[in-house]
Amino acid sequence: MQKFIHFAFAALLFPLFLADAAHGEDAAASAETKPLQVLLVAGGCCHDYASQTKLLKEGLEERLDAKVTVVLSDNTSTRARFDIYESDDWADGYDVVIHDECSADVIEKPYVNRILKQHLDGVPAVNLHCAMHSYRWDDFRKPVEDGADNAGWYEMLGLQSTGHGPKFPIDVKHMSQHPITAGMEDWTTINEELYNNVRVFDGASALIQGVQETPPNKRQLKQNPNAKAKEATAVVAWTNEYGPNKTRIFSTSLGHQNETVADARYMDLVSRGVLWAAGQLDETTASAE
Repeated sequence: MQKFIHFAFAALLFPLFLADAAHGEDAAASAETKPLQVLLVAGGCCHDYASQTKLLKEGLEERLDAKVTVVLSDNTSTRARFDIYESDDWADGYDVVIHDECSADVIEKPYVNRILKQHLDGVPAVNLHCAMHSYRWDDFRKPVEDGADNAGWYEMLGLQSTGHGPKFPIDVKHMSQHPITAGMEDWTTINEELYNNVRVFDGASALIQGVQETPPNKRQLKQNPNAKAKEATAVVAWTNEYGPNKTRIFSTSLGHQNETVADARYMDLVSRGVLWAAGQLDETTASAE
């Protein structure tokens, strides 16, 4: 009789075990499909950030299982600051941060260090266009030294840029096989800005090169009617491993014009950069797409 009672009790519990197992599988599946939490910080000088943040949010959410939270400043100067950066834990709850600000004259070191600390601690970043020309001071036009007072932002980016030439089309040429660029083809932008390369840091890897041909201007033709076009090249997309945690950083200096940001090829690049930075894109997943 006692054995029968034990058997009956076990039989009653068995469905509960199955239910718990199913619940655990559902929870695991839910965790796997949890949308990426992406923070997009944008604003400052020289760009139509109101339009570009909409394009980026819509484009990323169409391509990825992600929720993009936009923090947009209405300050259109090079001194645009963001209240979110006033908190030490400003990136809590986000899987990836997209820096799309243009704040060249924001030079308060404690403010910049608060931004960098979150990435040093392991929060991945994607940097777009004028983010490369933000948070710089002293003689930033010369290659900065490792650990220098004005090197912090460049060390996070993995590449130091100080300026750009006139707006002309850029031939986008893929340089190496990488999960971000796997399967992508070369293309040519509309009139865009080619950012220079002053220094590439250890830990950075070039993905895409930009080649831009600039025809002689009126002054040059007046001085020399036979003046020829000049060709400039620069790395325009790259990855970086930042700090002791080797935080994943993806950057592209393309993206001045709204039409470029809206281009499906550009949006694909940024989307895959977000996935890679978040650790959700590797050789296997890239080849399967």
